[in-house]
Amino acid sequence: MNTNQTATNASVETKTDRQVIVINNLIKGFGKQDVLKNVSLELFNGENLVVLGKSGSGKSVLIKCIVRLLNPDGGTINVLGENVSALNSEDLGTLRKKIGFLFQSGALYDSMSVRQNLEFPLRRIKKDLTQNDITKKVYEVLENVGLADAVDKMPSQLSGGMRKRISLARTIIIDPMIMLYDEPTTGLDPATSDEISSLINDVQKKYKTSSIIITHDIECARSTANRIIMLHDGEVYLEGKLEKFEKSTDVLIKSFFK
Repeated sequence: MNTNQTATNASVETKTDRQVIVINNLIKGFGKQDVLKNVSLELFNGENLVVLGKSGSGKSVLIKCIVRLLNPDGGTINVLGENVSALNSEDLGTLRKKIGFLFQSGALYDSMSVRQNLEFPLRRIKKDLTQNDITKKVYEVLENVGLADAVDKMPSQLSGGMRKRISLARTIIIDPMIMLYDEPTTGLDPATSDEISSLINDVQKKYKTSSIIITHDIECARSTANRIIMLHDGEVYLEGKLEKFEKSTDVLIKSFFK
């Protein structure tokens, strides 16, 4: 773990003057299996909220419900003052433009170069930009993730860590207000995982984003979290600062924070 990084992140003050996401009593199941059971949480302006939990605890389902990739069975989700479930397709599309979603797989288009992958969302969302503006923006985000020299490479030519960085660049290129990270360090070696965690903190500071980070990687949680929520059996098990989790004597909590 990068202790300096953790110390720096811990010093970031969470801005609690405005809620950007409010979830109340969220319920989601598949068939007879209840995945989320009355989950309630808030994301505040400018904070990194880490959602921890074992595989199958409903973490990824939670953020997919936030952008309505999945429709909840019950409860309410309010994002930037909008009731997500009540939005029509046009208004939902407008809201999604304000949210960056980093998929666990990266989800790059294999048939497109890095440049084309980054230009694609700009051409769809920022339609008033000139080609010069687009090129400038592409290089800006690539510089921010340390991969400006990869602009004309194909995804197949990139390592797993590089693909994750390019995916992050594609996500932030539209200047989102909210970032949703789905297991950002999965499948990466410890050194590369530390680099991705550091980038998450850099994005928070540079772009002033509010973020939900879904992970079971404790080192990622330690490095990025302003606040942590743990899910267990589809419910919120514990919420608080990192110190609260590390000092807990609860057997389940201790099994994570060894």
